[in-house]
Order: sequence, then C-alpha cells, then structure tokens
Amino acid sequence: MTSKPDVLAVAKLQPFYQTALESLYTVHDRTHVTDPAAFAALAPRIVGVAGTGEASVPSSLLAQLPNAKVVSVFGVGYDGVDVPAAIAHGIPVTHTPDVLTDDVADLAMGLVLSVGRGIPQADQFVRAGRWPAGPMALARKVSGARMGIVGLGRIGKAIAQRAKAFGMSIAYTARSEKPDSGFIFYPTAAALAAEVDFLVAITPGGAGTLHLINTEVLQALGPRGFLINVARGSVVDEAALIAALQNGTIAGAGLDVFANEPQVPEALWSLPNVVLTPHMASATTETRQAMADLAFANMQAGINGQPLRSPVPECMGMGAGSQGR
Repeated sequence: MTSKPDVLAVAKLQPFYQTALESLYTVHDRTHVTDPAAFAALAPRIVGVAGTGEASVPSSLLAQLPNAKVVSVFGVGYDGVDVPAAIAHGIPVTHTPDVLTDDVADLAMGLVLSVGRGIPQADQFVRAGRWPAGPMALARKVSGARMGIVGLGRIGKAIAQRAKAFGMSIAYTARSEKPDSGFIFYPTAAALAAEVDFLVAITPGGAGTLHLINTEVLQALGPRGFLINVARGSVVDEAALIAALQNGTIAGAGLDVFANEPQVPEALWSLPNVVLTPHMASATTETRQAMADLAFANMQAGINGQPLRSPVPECMGMGAGSQGR
C-alpha cells in the first residue's frame, strides 16, 4: 500500500475537517508540540498545514517544513499565521470566507436583541419563579435604534442588511470609506460610538486592531449604549470593558469572543448586563460542513499544485505552481 501524504494539524480540528483530511492524508495532531523529537524527523514529509482561526503558525514552524505547499485555515480569521513568513517560504495561506457570513451576522443580531431586550435574563427571571412577585425591569427598544458597525466587510454588510430590516439607522468605521455603501462613515471608532446605541465589532483581529475598542470608545458609547463583539477578543480591551460594565459607563454587552478563550473572567460572567456565548457565531451544522468542505478543497488544491479556492488577500498572487522554495 502507498502511504498517504503527511499533513500537520496545528490545532484541534473540527470533526468535519478532520474526517475529510483523514480520507486522503495522514494527519499528525500537533506533533510539533507534543513530541518535538518525532516532529524533527517528520517535518520534511509534511506537505500541508491544517489550522483553525485561533491556531498559531509562526515563522519558526514554517522554517521546519521544507516541502509544505499550503496552510489551510478552517475559519475566516488567520491572525495567528505569520503570513509574510509563509509567503517568503513560498507557502500560500488559505481561509474560509463567505460560507459563514450569514451565521455570524445572524448571531450578531441575536446578541443585539438578547442584550437590548434582556432575553436571557428574562428566561432566568421566569425559571427562578420571580415573575409572581412583579414584572421585570423595562428593556431597550431595538427597532429604530442606531447601529454602528466597526468593520464593513462581507459580514459587516450582512449585519447592516439585517439591522435595516429592524428599521435601524446604520453608520460605520473602517480602514477606508466605502461611498457605495449608502451608510454614514466615521473616521474613528470613538467618533462612531458617540453617535450610536449598539456598537458592533466585526473587524479582523491582529496587531492592527488590538484594543481598537478601548476606554475612549466605551466612554463615547455612553451609559445607554451596548457593545456587541463578534470579531476577535483582541479587538476589545477586556479590562477596560469590565470596568465600563461595572461602573455604568455603558449599558451592557453581548460577547461571542474573549481575550483568553476559553477562559472567561468571572468579572464578565457574573455581571447581569452581559450576554455571553462561547465563540459560536459560525457554529451550525450547515456552516461548519461548508467550512470544512472549503478548507479541504484548499488543502487538496495546494498540495496538488492546482488553483486555490480561497487564498487570504495577501496570497492572491500566489497561483498554482508558485508554491515551494
């Protein structure tokens, strides 16, 4: 029997992706971490790297993989991958955009409704038998409110589309103005926050957006404003957010991502004005299967020297046949 080509998984993979890879490849699960000595012998045989949006693929790892042809990320975000180093080594990086846009936008609106109307709190209010003693406190109307979107990419536009159905006015901030969007542009997150009721973060992670939502932005959002984060935990200064929630600087928050996932500070989950979800924006069966299909197709294409399905923007110029040193 001919042995299968070797692929390195640099993170725990979703079952859909793991199963697909194992149909064609021998998948080595984080061997570079668990058994460095074995990995030193294995590394020259690795032809592909499989990761997730939270995975780390540093330059030091890429340098050990002389025959790797592709890094296939299961997820849209890839800030843990040293893309310049990958390009220098002739290894294109791919990800899975578009297929999860609807799910992430849906959850963003779900968090807007949940934190604005206090839906999880209302559920607990009824379960705890507190209703007979009197009604809950009044909530915040969502329809007709003002939404600010930090990052007007594919998902940001999908969130805006949903918000428009609720009669919300839309404004945004981004690296550059998008005149064809039809929405009001603000040059900074603080300027945007000062003019909205719900501030939704959906910008990419990485050094360029680290703590983009900080004390200044939260103060601008104000005591009747809500923060929604479906981007990356690094985008928000978590300590500043906790302080803002505790002292009433903002009204509340809906968070799907955190600074040190899966560890969430007790200071967050003990607050009554916060709705928390476990980084589940794309977590539907349909979307995870579509993500796995795309990540697997990218892996196959990269290894076989075929056109990549969805390279990251920095690797758009790395066509079939350009891989390898």
